[in-house]
Amino acid sequence: MVQAIVAGAAGRMGKRIIHSIQQSAGIALAGAFEHPDHPALHRDAGEEAGAGTLGVEIASSLEAVADTGDVLIDFTTPTATLENLRTAASRGLAMVIGTTGMKGEQFQEAESLARRIRCVWAPNMSVGMNVMFKVVGEMARLLGNDYDMEMLEAHHRLKKDAPSGTALHLARILAESVDRNIESVGVYERRGQIGERTDEEIGIQTWRGGDITGEHTVMFAGIGERLELIHRAHNRDNFARGAVKAACWLVEQRDGLYDMQDVLGLK
Repeated sequence: MVQAIVAGAAGRMGKRIIHSIQQSAGIALAGAFEHPDHPALHRDAGEEAGAGTLGVEIASSLEAVADTGDVLIDFTTPTATLENLRTAASRGLAMVIGTTGMKGEQFQEAESLARRIRCVWAPNMSVGMNVMFKVVGEMARLLGNDYDMEMLEAHHRLKKDAPSGTALHLARILAESVDRNIESVGVYERRGQIGERTDEEIGIQTWRGGDITGEHTVMFAGIGERLELIHRAHNRDNFARGAVKAACWLVEQRDGLYDMQDVLGLK
């Protein structure tokens, strides 16, 4: 039985991950924690998540529960995830990371630490989205430079980073599939007299509003036709199920940095 620890246990994703753990065979909730001033501290993690009494109290730090589990599942914030990753690396604790928004030195340190342990780190844990990652690159290669590539992502009004980590990953796949560098060709805003669209650019646009869980549309626009590939997340449960699948897979692996393509056997 895989023993899992959930970071941000009283947050939107943390609660759904706890639900998914309870509904999955071969894995159990061993520990849960929140930041030190969270009002849910010391409550039962299952009751807080609406999953019934589990006898697992929400602690104030990873250090307090690190010895109880085999794997940590973390969908929190860049700063919190990096701190948790430092602790996991010092203890040899496996880790599943769904946090997005890390950049620069923060990302570099996190990536270095993740390679020292067993770690699955993916911008999107959804099975459907990971199939989209696989398919979109092949579509870009087949259509080539005759089709303009554009992307739109939409999320709820509380999301703090933009574009989404999923959108950035899709953009990298598109660019690499046609031998371009997304840092050079990515266009994230259009306003005013911008002139004609270049052949090389890849547009990545952002919407924020309401309670949209997550939508990503990739468009290939040619002369006389266009193709659109769309993924819509109806709720957070698909991300939670993917994270639990990753946790169960990860504990059997060697140290190293993996993604959901590895978990699902899509590479």
